[in-house]
Amino acid sequence: AATAPGKKITARLKRTLPVRGPQAPTLSELMRWYCLNTNTHGCRRIVVSRGRLRRLLWILLTLSAVGLILWQCAELLMNYYSASVSVTVQFQKLPFPAVTICNINPYKYSAMKEYLSELDKETKKALETFYGFSEGKSKVRRSVDEWNSTGSEFFQQIPLLKVEDFSRMATELHSGQKRKIEGSVFHKDSSIVNSGDSNDIIGFQLCDANNSSDCALYTFSSGVNAIQEWYKLHYMNIMAQIPLETKEKLSYSADDLLLTCFFDGLSCDKRHFTRFHHPLHGNCYTFNSGENGTILSTSTGGSEYGLQVVLYIDEADYNPFLVTSTGAKIIVHDQNEYPFIEDIGTEIETAAATSIGMHFTRSRKLSKPYSDCTETGADIPVENLYNKSYSLQICLHSCFQKAMVQSCGCAQYAQPLPTGAEYCNYKKNPNWMYCYYRLHEKFVKEQLGCQQICKDACSFKEWALTTSIAQWPSTVSEDWMLRVLSWDKGQKLNKKLNKTDLANLMVFYKDLNERFISENPANTLVILLSNFGGQLGLWMSCSVVCVIEIVEVFFIDSFSIVMRRQWQKAKKWWNDRKRGGSGKAPQASDVERQGHDNPVCIDEDLPTFTTALRLPLPQDSPLPRTPPPNYSTLRLETAFTEQLPDTLELGQH
Repeated sequence: AATAPGKKITARLKRTLPVRGPQAPTLSELMRWYCLNTNTHGCRRIVVSRGRLRRLLWILLTLSAVGLILWQCAELLMNYYSASVSVTVQFQKLPFPAVTICNINPYKYSAMKEYLSELDKETKKALETFYGFSEGKSKVRRSVDEWNSTGSEFFQQIPLLKVEDFSRMATELHSGQKRKIEGSVFHKDSSIVNSGDSNDIIGFQLCDANNSSDCALYTFSSGVNAIQEWYKLHYMNIMAQIPLETKEKLSYSADDLLLTCFFDGLSCDKRHFTRFHHPLHGNCYTFNSGENGTILSTSTGGSEYGLQVVLYIDEADYNPFLVTSTGAKIIVHDQNEYPFIEDIGTEIETAAATSIGMHFTRSRKLSKPYSDCTETGADIPVENLYNKSYSLQICLHSCFQKAMVQSCGCAQYAQPLPTGAEYCNYKKNPNWMYCYYRLHEKFVKEQLGCQQICKDACSFKEWALTTSIAQWPSTVSEDWMLRVLSWDKGQKLNKKLNKTDLANLMVFYKDLNERFISENPANTLVILLSNFGGQLGLWMSCSVVCVIEIVEVFFIDSFSIVMRRQWQKAKKWWNDRKRGGSGKAPQASDVERQGHDNPVCIDEDLPTFTTALRLPLPQDSPLPRTPPPNYSTLRLETAFTEQLPDTLELGQH
């Protein structure tokens, strides 16, 4: 019974006191409560400041601080995915790279004449007719009738044309007929040597076998380039029909190419080389390929401790129409990499000693989200046709070969053969040259999609090369050296070698410093959070708890208030609808409850004197006054029914 009055007072306080805090009935009251109680001083100053000017200044300052925080945090997020580059240099024993050596002339011309006799004959006829060139005869042009009598299938497939500059008129050089060129014209001016008149442009036309009106003309301001390109097209068509085993026999053997070999000061021979057949360069030989599971290394830098070989080039057996330079091509690469000799090979001169010094560098890039590189190439939707570790070049060549097979129905000869495909040739694919040139044009213009699909490798090794050349052999030592090399070659001095048939090559480490270039994250999660905290504290005197408070008030509580108001409106509408149908008067319970009378308020704390003073006065009632004292309460009544004897005597006195 003693607690009943307290409960009544508490219930009355809950019904009459206004609601503040997360349970406020409106968003404006919630925002005011937040500004008065938050630790961010700017928000509090907006509410408590007196005067519109001062309040406006605090609003501008607070909004500016919020904008600066958002800007700085955005910069921090963007810099979070940046990487710093570190370079480490170590001096240690280094593995020696693989060195692939190829003769510039892919096949012995003497062995290839059987396959190229018709093509060579037509090429010589073209030179004689176009330029008056003749072997052992006077330089007299052939008549048109004599030319037509040959009936060359090569010129029927790809006719050579003489195009008048600044016009689209062309003359077929084998027939003399003039015709207007239709379709696209692609000019490949890559030489300063012009053919006769500067207005004469030599080229050839490729047409779609299924649509003779769809043609493309490829022109060259140099007749040398035009005839050589024309020759290569027919050459690849012929080589595509020769079995691989036969081509390996037609090319150079290790005994043919290698005369002497030294590595790290010790003698080596052909057993240290692995044969590798390249479609465009024939038999190539790789030193230290690692196929037997052993990779050679060197512990000393300098030319005396690298690879030294003398190569036999045999210039007399070169194909005069296929290659116009003499020597060898080499490439330094990792044992798991494919040697792209045609792309990045280094040419070696004959009658010279070529020294190639190396610096070894290993690089490591961060993958996503820091860069768009790939670790192993497994995430690239392109089949690796080279059976070697992934590289950007492997991906691009494989992508083009795949597109070639899909678009043209056959594979391009210069690249590996995909499973189930065959190389292009006239007999089975009469349209392949036109299709190839069109496809290659799209590839160069990045319209084929290969450059968008293929990515750089995250890890790779690189050997930076420094080349120097000296005359070799010297004039004073030429005679005896050539005789000794001729004896070593097995010719028993019957024929002395010519110095233009030889090339001296040295490949070595200039030093044993291994440079390791790696990318590291410039920021970690701890640093990012610390930077966020610094920005919040600098501009808003805020902490992580303050951020949580903002999320709670502006998202959770605000959403709750909005949904509560919508629910109350819907409930009121439903009650009004029910009353309208029944005709009953609204009940007191139907009136929208205010303040702490809201059911969500469950605060059971007893009222205090301060909260009692905040009670609103009832309307139409006099102000309360202090009531007069009840004098009957001043009556003294003894608390004891019997008086003690000592107090009684004292009272009598």
